[in-house]
Amino acid sequence: MKARALLGVLFALLLIAPAAIGAYPLAVLILILHYAYLGIAWNVMMGFAGILSLGHALYVGLGAYVAAALYASFGLPALLGAVPAAVVATLAGLGIGALGFRFRVNGVYFALLTIAFAEFTRILFDHMGWTGGSSGFFLPVEHGHTNLIALRGPPILFYYVALGMTAAAFVASHALMRTRLGYAWLAIREDADSAAASGVDVFRARMAAVAVSSALTSLGGVFYAFYYNNMYPEQIFSMARSIEIILAPIIGGLGTLFGPVLGSFVLTLLGEGTTSLLEHFGLAAPGAKQVIYGLALLVIVMVRPAGLWPWLARRLGVGRDG
Repeated sequence: MKARALLGVLFALLLIAPAAIGAYPLAVLILILHYAYLGIAWNVMMGFAGILSLGHALYVGLGAYVAAALYASFGLPALLGAVPAAVVATLAGLGIGALGFRFRVNGVYFALLTIAFAEFTRILFDHMGWTGGSSGFFLPVEHGHTNLIALRGPPILFYYVALGMTAAAFVASHALMRTRLGYAWLAIREDADSAAASGVDVFRARMAAVAVSSALTSLGGVFYAFYYNNMYPEQIFSMARSIEIILAPIIGGLGTLFGPVLGSFVLTLLGEGTTSLLEHFGLAAPGAKQVIYGLALLVIVMVRPAGLWPWLARRLGVGRDG
């Protein structure tokens, strides 16, 4: 009950936050919620099922490009284009999963496989004329027009969409972890051989984790496309984006529900705060944010290897899986 009360207070504060903050803090909150959502999606694979993926930018990019191309070429609204975007990303994830799991490619080798597919896709989109190739793909910007179905409107629209997506992903993860599939994932994460000996269909459970994670991640890509209105293969499919996705769950607490949210708040505020501070003193420091991310990860690995949330949960007297 205490954990639910705390979550309720946080959600209420986030609901009313736009009325009390300016444009820049609102943009920072949108970024926090975006990476919290993507962290929750990645956490399904690694945190719950123990499947290491370092190429999750693949699903972000596929979701973004499919939905954006359908909107720009055929006028299909974003929320409708999200369906084929999720289907394409899920099929890609299942293809990678089938290739890896059938041939017992696990651990770091599976992670390398995901990186390879993300790089192959980046090269493909670099040479795909229909989506602008390496020159980028741009969506038309419509000022003074708000349309939730098409995801066209001011930043406050995207803020509440990001908040809704993050809350929905959090609730869905909570529900999944209390199903038979969720318990199978936990068993596989701890010891796949023992889980198989206990009657768990390891291949099907892993494939389900990949399908859920890739579909959820693709929706984050749809949000990215319509919020930023531009995409470059070199940027959206990059290894750096995949790393950004996984940092929040690692720092917040792998395998926990609230860890990706907490980690996203900590990392984004550290990164944006450092950038603003340097700009205030007139210091140009390219890559400062990445340095801060690296230092934060180093400190967490050394001091709180389980992440911040399990430690904070003990302090607050709530369950670490909350």
